[in-house]
Amino acid sequence: QGLMALDSPYTGIVNYKQVAQSYAEDFQEAGGTILTDFEVTNMEMAKESSSESEDGLKYPVVVRSSKGEEIYCRHVVACAGLYSDRLSEISGCSPEPRIVPFRGDYLVLKPEKCYMVKGNIYPVPNPRFPFLGFHFTPRMDGSVWLGPNAVLAFKREGYKLFDFSTGDFLDAVMYSGLWKLVLRNLSYGLSEMYRAFFLSAQVKQLQKFIPEVTINDVLRGPSGVRAQALDSDGNLVDDFVFDGGSGDIGSRILHVRNAPSPAATSSLAIAKMIADEVKQRFEL
Repeated sequence: QGLMALDSPYTGIVNYKQVAQSYAEDFQEAGGTILTDFEVTNMEMAKESSSESEDGLKYPVVVRSSKGEEIYCRHVVACAGLYSDRLSEISGCSPEPRIVPFRGDYLVLKPEKCYMVKGNIYPVPNPRFPFLGFHFTPRMDGSVWLGPNAVLAFKREGYKLFDFSTGDFLDAVMYSGLWKLVLRNLSYGLSEMYRAFFLSAQVKQLQKFIPEVTINDVLRGPSGVRAQALDSDGNLVDDFVFDGGSGDIGSRILHVRNAPSPAATSSLAIAKMIADEVKQRFEL
């Protein structure tokens, strides 16, 4: 019948929020500044005639926020996740590959049932539709997450089942690449949507791996949104994509367009790859 699941008894788990905060502290100690709530809406070259003319020569790229704040840069590295295609367009670079958001819903085992799962269990992914598939993940706090599924989200940050953004929805459904993907995987996609609404259907998936699990053992848990890169032929991009562009801004920016799972696990290795790319591209 072939291989269905992988038991991974030595896989480690971490609190990734703490890891990210530690990265942030390292960055700040090295002299970096972190700005949050800074939605980039515009990039342009500094005008030499402005009052910032000295900075304009040394740091020629102006990045503006929705609140009118400005940052002057020599080079820009953009790792924008769900908005990587839009940020690329803002900088005058290519909109391809496009980002189509997929929400992944998790279930959690009830606390008294967590004994059922003692380690990480992973399904062998479907090569035609390379999402994560349902897996069993013990967490740092002792809870066990089951999932995720993969359904089209109607909002780029649509973490709830009925979250909807007209702009994000139209952006997705008007993209020919999405329709090519949908038509090629129609039955799979409909099955995922059905499972998203009906708990019993998700539990049936879990029972393939742990037959003892019942609908009374699980609760609806958290959700995440995957920034899935999709090309115009409807192919899911499952490898790293780096690019920039031509012209004054394009030649000074590196876009990390796609960093698929396991991006968190591989974050230090990815950082080194980005740093090497920056040195080579900008001849630093």
